[in-house]
This record gives sequence, C-alpha cells and structure tokens, in this order.
Amino acid sequence: MFYFFHRDILSESLVSDKPGTVQFEVEAGAGWIEYLTSLDIPVETMTEPNGKTIKVYNRPFGVVASITPWNWPFMIAVWHIFPALKTKNCVVNKPSEYTPLSTIKLVEIINRHLPQGVCNIVLGQGEVGQALSEHAAVDKVTFTGSTRTGQSILSHSVRSLKSVVLELGGNDAGIVLEDADIERVAEKIFGSAFLNAGQTCAALKRLYVHENIYDALVKKLVEIANQQVIGDGTDAAVSFGPVQNKMQYDKVKALLQDAVAQGGTVVSTAQALPETGYFIAPTIVTNVHEGMALVDQEQFGPVLPVLKFRTIDEVLQRSNATEFGLGGSVWSQNLELAENIASQMETGTVWINSHSDLSPAAVFGGWKLSGLGYSFGLDGLLLFTHKQAVHITS
Repeated sequence: MFYFFHRDILSESLVSDKPGTVQFEVEAGAGWIEYLTSLDIPVETMTEPNGKTIKVYNRPFGVVASITPWNWPFMIAVWHIFPALKTKNCVVNKPSEYTPLSTIKLVEIINRHLPQGVCNIVLGQGEVGQALSEHAAVDKVTFTGSTRTGQSILSHSVRSLKSVVLELGGNDAGIVLEDADIERVAEKIFGSAFLNAGQTCAALKRLYVHENIYDALVKKLVEIANQQVIGDGTDAAVSFGPVQNKMQYDKVKALLQDAVAQGGTVVSTAQALPETGYFIAPTIVTNVHEGMALVDQEQFGPVLPVLKFRTIDEVLQRSNATEFGLGGSVWSQNLELAENIASQMETGTVWINSHSDLSPAAVFGGWKLSGLGYSFGLDGLLLFTHKQAVHITS
C-alpha cells in the first residue's frame, strides 16, 4: 500500500516540472515513506524456565491527532501521518492555517488507497487544534511547533492520560573548532543556518567560532550571504525566499533591531529586496553575546548571530546554558575530539561536520523544552503503539 502513496506523491503536480525547482520537501517526504515500508512491527517472544511463553505485541492506539506547523507543512505531515497509518491507527491531521493546501492534497492522495475515515483532515486556527487534542476519542497526540503550544497540549492530555509526542522549539548551537577547514565548512554552515530562510526547527541558530578563525569564517559567510538571489521561491533563479508570514517577519525584525540597539553589528551587505513580501536578506550579526534576545531565543528566520569562544570548556558551558535542547553541531577535522564534545552537548541530536540533515532511520527528539518523546526509526514508529504482554501457559 505504501508503494502506491510513494508513487502517487512523486507523480502529482506537488512536484514542479520547472528545471531546478523540484521541491526538496516533496522528495524528502516520499523518501520517508519509502523507508517506512522497510520496517516491520516486531513481536518479542520469550520463554521462562517453567515453560511459560510471553509475547509482547505493539498494538495500535486507535485515533491519533496530528497537529502540524507552517514551515515544512508537507514533510512534517508525512512524518506524522504515515507512522500512524503504518501502525494501523486512524489519524486526524490539523495543518497550520497558514499552509493547509499541500496537506489537503496529501490526504487526498492517501484516501485514494484507504477506506473512508481512516485518514482525515480538519482545518482552522488554534482553537481547532486545541479541541482536537482535548477530544475524548483521541488516544494519542503528535505535535510539531512552538514550545508554548506544546506545553498547552501536554496540559490538555493530563486528564485522559493521552500519549503525547512533542517536537518543539530549538536554539541549536554550532561549535566551530580552531582546526576547521573554513573553505570546506562555510557553505555547509551557511546552508544549515539558512535552510528554508532559517525557518526550520533544527536549523543552526547560534554559531560559536574559535577566536583564531572567527574573522576568516565570518568573512566567508558574508561572502556567501551576499551571493544569494532573493525573491519568489518558485523562480528557478532564486536561491532565497521570504519569511512565511507577517507575524514571524515582525518577530525576526524586532530581534534584529534589538540586537543592533545593544551593540550588535550587521556585517552582511544590504541587498535589494522585492518591493512586496516578507523578505529579509540573509543576515550575519557579530558583536553579540548571551543575554541578547537574538542569542537566547529561537529567531526562526534568516538571521545568524556569530559569537567568539576561546576554550572548549567555556563554549560548552555557554552553548548548554539554554532552556532548549533540540540539536547542536561540532565542526572539526579531529573526529575523536568532536565526538567527545558531542557527548557533553545537552541536545537530542548532535551532528559532526554537518547540521540539520535528518535521517528517517535515526531517532529525533528534543531535550529540555525542545520536546517530549521522539520520532523516526523503529523506536519512533513504536511510539504510535501500546505495548501489550500476552502470557501463555500450557
């Protein structure tokens, strides 16, 4: 069955036929579906010395509520809906009111292959998601979005003890060691920080650079930023699109203005922006420090604060001093040292010499206020099930 989903999604008009504009989001979502087809729901069997057999099954919950955000509306819907279906649950998705269309199309494709009522979609604003998460017939809620909304959903689940998986905000730190090859890593760092114009939960959002290579790396990042072509994301010539909505645009602009008012320096050259739309050029900011909102909060937009550090102990203390713990990265040619640093980072995922490149096979979830539970891999899939132990005595 999942083969047909995968085939239809790739063949639909969701994927542009314009050269250079095939949407990464759709192809990645189809790849996640393909991976899920390789997984089997296990049954664990054990035999006790007295001859009794115990079988542990992973049973479906029943009804899963899926609440998805506006930044990757199609792909995150795939991450929610298909594990629920794979584990034989029914699912009701509520997409963001800002970006419902691709999810509507996805559910339309799914429903070509499923009985009526197995996969459903409801539309509306926040109160619709709240009603869905509180509903007595819902057995599990999976949510991707802001920490504040996630905390609200968790509070709603307490009365009925619903199972909840929350993938929430992040303020991911990247740590660039003195031995990093600037020419090799600068493009990757830029791409990780400004993926989807910075509107990605696991994007690199704070960059700590050793003082001996700080100026050289900043110069290279500014050079890359100034090469971007800003405009309509459906144009094949454009490499950098807008912020998705006015609320987020105003937030990012306010964080940037606050940082500048406190002494921060915008070092990327001002670029010509389209006359209409929520456009912010990719912006590198130096002379910043902890205590500034741009550093302490998740900006979720195309602005990257770059901070100096001198010692590893110092940068670990500074980068870990946050309420978030989604992801982080270490950039170094010394992999042994990088792994040692990774083991001390207080995040659910650490990348070495990359950032934000997720895998369907590896669990992904946040520590601290960045989440509860995890997604992906067999472990993430089984969070869509109840455990049931069956004891068999002959």
